[in-house]
Amino acid sequence: MALKRVTMQDIADACSLSRNTVSKVFNDRGAVPETTRRMVLHKAQELGYLQVPDATPQSVASKPSTEAQDNSTTPKPRFQNVALITAHMPSEFHFAIIFLPAFTECLSRAGYTLMMYETTPEELQARKLPSHLSLENTAGILGMELFDRGYVEMLTSLGLPLLMVDSFSGASLMPMTHDLILMENLASSVAMTTEMIAHGAKHLGFVGDPNHCCSFQERWQGFNIAMNRAGLSIDRRLSILDSDSQPYNEADWIQSQIKKMPTIPDAIFCANDFLAFRVVTALKSLGLTIPGDVMVSGFDNAPQSPLMEPSLTTVHIPNLQFGRVAADILLNRISHPDRPYSNTYVHTSPVWRNSTARKPENNPA
Repeated sequence: MALKRVTMQDIADACSLSRNTVSKVFNDRGAVPETTRRMVLHKAQELGYLQVPDATPQSVASKPSTEAQDNSTTPKPRFQNVALITAHMPSEFHFAIIFLPAFTECLSRAGYTLMMYETTPEELQARKLPSHLSLENTAGILGMELFDRGYVEMLTSLGLPLLMVDSFSGASLMPMTHDLILMENLASSVAMTTEMIAHGAKHLGFVGDPNHCCSFQERWQGFNIAMNRAGLSIDRRLSILDSDSQPYNEADWIQSQIKKMPTIPDAIFCANDFLAFRVVTALKSLGLTIPGDVMVSGFDNAPQSPLMEPSLTTVHIPNLQFGRVAADILLNRISHPDRPYSNTYVHTSPVWRNSTARKPENNPA
């Protein structure tokens, strides 16, 4: 049975590349990044264009082309792009405000430019790349604030080096199909919860959707481990664990959830500082004092955390080093695409401040 004719333009459209780039791959003329070459060959086999069992660059180069050859000898561009794809551009509370400048500086020194793309809700749902993103000159992808498993799998299928900064809930427990970097969540969450218990808390709550992302899930796990070690029962009625579709950004909503609790917790561990700020506002609106009535802790050590009243106990992420480590991982993947995938954790450390009634000491600068 005759195969349906597939053209280079079909392959180019499927890869979001120009026909010229695809032609270079098949005619072995002009420099094409190895990751792009592999993506083209993979898509060509998938569409039935190649009739060889293993589409290597050498086998394609020796295969006669049915289309006019591209005699271009355009040199490989000195600068290539790394695409940051995110569902939400970082806000002033996000650790990426410091992470990204460090990451970008490392890329620049290696000859790459960071291009930032924010997906639309429709693109996320359809698992499509941002409409203005072209993969033709993209050497690798940095994924951030992308917590949809299907979308991450779509990015993986592109065949480009992919580094996810955090990921969907449970990602760290699945077989590796790309590189993943996270802040260390478990140990610091255990330490933070254990410290509040040591200060007399017996009825503790957690605020944040454990299924929001991998980090939130691990922080919830750390909270549970500390409670179990202390022999304390976990009363989920003292926590706010609703889906992240709920308005966690509204202090009034947080306040309404606290009012539903059978008793006010002695301490609340929040999945990040943004949530902790909202919890503190809600508790104050209810006439409660911090830490007198309720101890509150967060995670991320956002720039605003030492400035709030009372200053917020939290977990410090070394964002500058985090950015540099992330850049090293992605650049190494671009240079060595066949090395084993890695799951990297960057060390974090508790920062004790007034919201948990402990005298500050030995805190990161």
